[in-house]
Amino acid sequence: MLVAAKAGAAWAHRDLWRQFAPAVAAYARARGSLEPDDLTSEVFLTVFDRLDRFEGGAAEFRAFVFTVAHRRLVDELRVRSRRPVPDEFSAESDPRFSDSAESEALDRIADREVVHLIEALAPDQRAVLTLRILGDLSIPEIAAIVGKRPGAVKALQRRGLEALRKKIRPDRTLLPRADD
Repeated sequence: MLVAAKAGAAWAHRDLWRQFAPAVAAYARARGSLEPDDLTSEVFLTVFDRLDRFEGGAAEFRAFVFTVAHRRLVDELRVRSRRPVPDEFSAESDPRFSDSAESEALDRIADREVVHLIEALAPDQRAVLTLRILGDLSIPEIAAIVGKRPGAVKALQRRGLEALRKKIRPDRTLLPRADD
């Protein structure tokens, strides 16, 4: 498929997009991108533009895609830190509104708690774990993306997982937070 994509075959580009775009969007969403779909599109525009210079197989291509995704995300976060984006009012995102108590409880448990757990990690731990889990990348691939040695990436992964373990009960439920 990579050979065909490098030759410009539209079907190969489409198949690469379908294979990798969901994981890239999930990575961007988990790391706090405001527009994960836009970021994913930018990543693939860059990947397809640089495809003629790419060397390697499937594993190297996956690392290449997530390297571009990581760099685009860092750029977005840097720009946002300099120029905060005001939130527009949306009735759907208004915390005072919910469809039902059951819906609110399920949403709160499912999404907010997971995001809270991930956000509680140190930024380097969060980057390593999201690349490892959502990107399905190896330690050496992550090390190349984040610019650290493989041993440092292993340590960040271990410390991040330990921090998550401390927040989850042995019966796999979340420990209550102090603000609940």
